[in-house]
Amino acid sequence: MIKVEEALDIVLESVKSMDAEKAGIIDSFGRVLAEDIKSDYNIPAFDYSAMDGYAVRVADTKGASAGKGAKLKVAGELRAGGDTSARVEKGQAVKIMTGAPIPQGANAVVMVEDTKMEDGNVAVLEEAEKGENIRLAGEDIKKGDLVISKGTLLREGHIGILAALGIPEVNVTRRPKVAILATGDEVISIDEDIKPGKVRNSNAYSLHAQVLACGGIPINKGVARDDIEGLKAKLRSCLDCDIIITSGGVSMGEYDYVKDVMIDMGMKLKFWKVAMRPGKPNLFGIINSKPFFGLPGNPVSTMVGFEVFVKPAILKMLGRINDDRREVEAVLEEDIRKKKGLKFFIRAQTRWEDGCYITRTTGPQGSGILSSMVKADSFIILPEDEELVKQGEKVLVRLL
Repeated sequence: MIKVEEALDIVLESVKSMDAEKAGIIDSFGRVLAEDIKSDYNIPAFDYSAMDGYAVRVADTKGASAGKGAKLKVAGELRAGGDTSARVEKGQAVKIMTGAPIPQGANAVVMVEDTKMEDGNVAVLEEAEKGENIRLAGEDIKKGDLVISKGTLLREGHIGILAALGIPEVNVTRRPKVAILATGDEVISIDEDIKPGKVRNSNAYSLHAQVLACGGIPINKGVARDDIEGLKAKLRSCLDCDIIITSGGVSMGEYDYVKDVMIDMGMKLKFWKVAMRPGKPNLFGIINSKPFFGLPGNPVSTMVGFEVFVKPAILKMLGRINDDRREVEAVLEEDIRKKKGLKFFIRAQTRWEDGCYITRTTGPQGSGILSSMVKADSFIILPEDEELVKQGEKVLVRLL
């Protein structure tokens, strides 16, 4: 039996990044960038006004106050998108709108609220400071800047930046196709009437959602019965995908055929059985250069196995540089007793209160209690050597 950390290292050493493909700017949303994006020019490309007001020379406003305004001749008006060749001479001001280019000669913008009109001239009612209310060229992005790094998951702001840079398409990592195959004579489809001894195929749907959430393309391959030849046929149909996930059939039961069938089909077994709960009978191997994950059949074990092993593999294959999993220390609200020798992933509810994280279990922790995953927003992770953790002690929590 292998430790969780060793097993995860093996998984990550065994998978490689996917190749890249072109995507339009909108279609790239939620995808992983496969190239560095650098700017070919400044953003903004010119100095512009941050306020409605008057573009002035600071020297012409010296000594201005509410009681004694500095009177300047209004030499024109500039709107956003206006003439960039306009100029302010000594003793002049140009009426300017937000977003309009700063006229040559001006080095400040006085807000309209700090002025008043007198006999066709504008009186500036306070001294201006150099650069006041001016957005400088390159203030946001300078020419040559690295704007978005390869491996970044593209979100709303990134799409806006790409548009601002005039980039209509980018290279993104191809999303891996993930085959999902449930196994077992007891498994029925979700639209069938439940009967004694049967369970609906919830695993395929929870795995489908988990694959989508971390950027893969789930392909539901249905259910393989506890029959060697039928299982082989179903598994062969999965080989057209980039990753293969099965649920069930990997334990020590008389009809748990998955491991032996996969080895017979040419899989190189990397590990089987991990010192963890839930999910001890996790299996991992490589077949046709593709990762194969044999997850346990109990629904919680399936989901936890995915979170611990499959999700990091998909993120690596996508080239992600920002794994969104976050681990924190939290104060435990109840005693927890566990079996020594296994790392426990306990479904929990964690909150921030009085300057620290506080956590408690969701209740019963059986590997068949799927409602514990519904209630959970985190895992309490207890190491192998722990047997009893008491209320008030600090524990490691992974936020989901």
